[in-house]
Amino acid sequence: MSSRQEFDALLQEWSAAIVANDAVAIDRFAMPDWVLVGATGVFPRAAFLDAVTSGRLTHDAMTHEIHEVRVYGDVAVALSRGRNHGTLLREEFTNDEWISEVFVRGPDGWRCSVTHLTAAVEA
Repeated sequence: MSSRQEFDALLQEWSAAIVANDAVAIDRFAMPDWVLVGATGVFPRAAFLDAVTSGRLTHDAMTHEIHEVRVYGDVAVALSRGRNHGTLLREEFTNDEWISEVFVRGPDGWRCSVTHLTAAVEA
């Protein structure tokens, strides 16, 4: 299996956990110090999982299209285009984003350390 195929499968599994709004399953894909970086700031793993657990953040759709994966030993960078839909604080949202993620390979496989989101715009 190529790195691209491996990370495509990994991101599909992680997306399924997010769409299931299952904080325990989501947590299996993230390092203890994972952070999500977006337009409004940096969100630590605990804050993201708390928002999911409380129902303040829900997803009902999420897709990824891998563009490139670079593996450097036990560290990998995955670049993808993602689209998702859900609610945040009961307000509906739809996102189309470029996603850069840093993964670290450990005894339990690849886990994400940093996710950075950039809104996709047409050139």
